[in-house]
Amino acid sequence: MTARPLPASSRSLVIGLRAAGALVLAIMLASCSLMGGEKPDEGPTTAKADPSIVASAPAGLDSFYSQEVVWEPCENGFQCAKVTVPVDYANPGGDTIQLAALKAPSTGKKAGSLLINPGGPGGSGYDFVKDAAGIHFSESVRANYDLVGFDPRGVKRSAPVTCMTDAERDAARAKIYNYETDAGLAAVLADNKAIAAQCAAQTGPILGHIDTVSSAKDLDILRAVVNDAKLNYLGYSYGTFLGSTYASLFPDNVGRMVLDGALDPSISNEELTSGQAVAFEKAIRAYVADCLQQDGCPLSGDVDSGVQQIRGLINSVQDTPRKANDGRMVNGTMFVSGLITPLYNDQSWPALTQALEAAVTGDVSLMLRLADLGADRGSNGKYTSNSTFAFSAINCLDYPMVSDTAAMRAEEQRLRQASPTLGYYFAYGGTNCVDWPYDSVRTPAPVEYSGDSPVVVIGTTGDPATPVEWAASLRKQLGNASLMTWQGEGHTAYGRANSCLEDAVDRYLVDGKVPADNTVC
Repeated sequence: MTARPLPASSRSLVIGLRAAGALVLAIMLASCSLMGGEKPDEGPTTAKADPSIVASAPAGLDSFYSQEVVWEPCENGFQCAKVTVPVDYANPGGDTIQLAALKAPSTGKKAGSLLINPGGPGGSGYDFVKDAAGIHFSESVRANYDLVGFDPRGVKRSAPVTCMTDAERDAARAKIYNYETDAGLAAVLADNKAIAAQCAAQTGPILGHIDTVSSAKDLDILRAVVNDAKLNYLGYSYGTFLGSTYASLFPDNVGRMVLDGALDPSISNEELTSGQAVAFEKAIRAYVADCLQQDGCPLSGDVDSGVQQIRGLINSVQDTPRKANDGRMVNGTMFVSGLITPLYNDQSWPALTQALEAAVTGDVSLMLRLADLGADRGSNGKYTSNSTFAFSAINCLDYPMVSDTAAMRAEEQRLRQASPTLGYYFAYGGTNCVDWPYDSVRTPAPVEYSGDSPVVVIGTTGDPATPVEWAASLRKQLGNASLMTWQGEGHTAYGRANSCLEDAVDRYLVDGKVPADNTVC
């Protein structure tokens, strides 16, 4: 995927596939940490998988499935644990790593655990549950489930991909490359090669084992150590890819699974990029149409005129980078990063309007702030996650990428035609992995699922990051699944949609009632 490249590859889109609900929390500056449950801290508890669960462990993995996990009070009302998994599943007797998990205990009579992945790849499920458990989920879901968020391998607290200092990341994001010249392309390739070497040196051998198949095998160990015979799972965006991969590997272990903002596992990196470029162009038009109806919109005329005015701003900053209030220079790519961040949730469109209004007068500071939010950079200059690096590292293993010059230049032209406003900024994603120290380990293919438990797949008609068509495709591949479609704008649905969708998903998670296939809300 090209949605979040290494910082040197600043011509590709720099926002990952993530849950819109999590992103809008940051945009609205809702940073308070909510209590995981109504129960007081009860001290550490030790959990060990039931012998029947251990008995079903894949060969050679018994010790991981039977491990005792200590859940300790943490983060003001939550419980935290470390779960040990092998670095290389082909050599389970070799090195191990620990995955960080956080639990919001059920507020009622617990029926099981709901494991959650908010997207990415590179998103922190630990943070998602910590920040959103109390507001993202209904009382019925919280009463029935322990909500368990985890950082997948390579992410933040779980053997994180480590590459650069915060200052180096700032410098890399500010660089300007002319991809349309051989010299410019050579410069970005050289920088990416150097960054890849840093990642390998600072991260260690785990860098070659953070692919999605390995993470799906981790997910089954997590299921076992929370003592669930079946996996109950909510995956957003990239989390749908992780979930469908799990379903293909462990079909008999699937319980209640919701895949929201579906990624089509059968498409290539280039097809994914093209689909996103078209969907983000559509999202810009939807935003402009809404903005033109609001008082104070800095755009004028019809939708075509408004979109053209945005293109003019992008081109102006691309040609002449501007200085923000904090003294940093904002180039075209950073401006585009800020522009697309609020498109993940229409509740954030007013923030985009404010940033555009300021940009029209020459002030790009608000647009830079939006770009920083998308890159997980705090106002103090500290990056709060390694999501940028994890995104690239995982995708380099999950997707073979076209990286020869002629093919990338041809792709650029196709993307410009498909997405006149943003297509250029989606191009040249192949530069990210050409000198990566590990080859891709997966060939895109349709997922196969033979389990008895129906899976719920959700798509959103105005989703810019995972086009709604991908949800229909994933539902068809899974076979035993039910498709729900929300008629809305932004990325993912559950947790911010209407009662039609929210209630249906809650009934499925709590009571096992599967929504009618092809339900439209």
